[in-house]
Amino acid sequence: MKTRAVLLQNHGKLVITERELTIGDSEVLVKTEYASICGTDKNIFLGTVSQEHFSMEMHGKGNPLYSNREVPKMPFWIGHEGGGTVVEVGSKVSEFKKGDKVMSFGWSGTYADYFVSPVQNLELVPEGLDMKIASLGEPTGCAMFSALNSGVNLGDTVVIIGTGFAGLVMTQAVKKKGAYKVIAVDMSDEKLKIASNIGADVIINASSENVINRILEETNMKGADVVIEAAGTENSMNTATSVLKHNGIFVLYSYITKPITLNIGRWHDDSFEIRTTCLVHHTENERHVWVPWVLRPLVLGQIDLLPLITHEFKLENVEKAFETVCNNEDAVKVMLIP
Repeated sequence: MKTRAVLLQNHGKLVITERELTIGDSEVLVKTEYASICGTDKNIFLGTVSQEHFSMEMHGKGNPLYSNREVPKMPFWIGHEGGGTVVEVGSKVSEFKKGDKVMSFGWSGTYADYFVSPVQNLELVPEGLDMKIASLGEPTGCAMFSALNSGVNLGDTVVIIGTGFAGLVMTQAVKKKGAYKVIAVDMSDEKLKIASNIGADVIINASSENVINRILEETNMKGADVVIEAAGTENSMNTATSVLKHNGIFVLYSYITKPITLNIGRWHDDSFEIRTTCLVHHTENERHVWVPWVLRPLVLGQIDLLPLITHEFKLENVEKAFETVCNNEDAVKVMLIP
């Protein structure tokens, strides 16, 4: 069949065009209900993801210890966040059936009226979860997995650096887990306002305040029990290092797209516990087990995503949507509606 779909012809150049879809034996055809734009989509669109950085060549050709992450080659059918209804399944598919509601967890070209996905890139929508929220299953699952594995305990002071979509999901989750004080750090007053409305006890604008001094004041010069780094810059990583207490937990969430210089003396000297917490960097089988667990708080209404959806665009306005993602620092989650 044929569908409208968004093609990234080259960095910075998107077009809506016709795409021919064929369904393999182990693939599923999905009618898209909602899709959303991820920071990774933005980086690929802008060309800020370097193949050199992710190549095995950088670490020694053929080294089995390193992931061989490929930067998409142009032209590229862009989009991996989204969800919809199963229309047809391949002859070998037993995991899904026509009419099932599913979420995309892989590069399937979700910026389209319909998309075809391998079975392993899909998850069933938990019963009771609204499809608009379910279409954010992949980014929400990643953020919730991080929060639930952050080690935050009752009475902790938690710093979250970066209040994009993930940071704002984690702000809610760690507060629900029992954090005594949640300190949110960002450079956008609008994002910090949302953070304050959904659970942050203290907000700090890094463009106008000395973040390190303010956090030390808020923690009686002891530092935070847990710091979650969700901004993905050299400065945010080093700030996180500076404000964590002795024996604290350093949660690495963000996607850093280029080499940076870190001052990691304290990591060893002050015995930090370092946790990497990205759901989709585990195996597919592990993800299948964890997704119902991490999304259960959404089904139960404990986490609210609606305040985090700041912009919605029809699919035909995809260029305007990407312009918003790239140029509006107050945008949190931008959604596309076919």
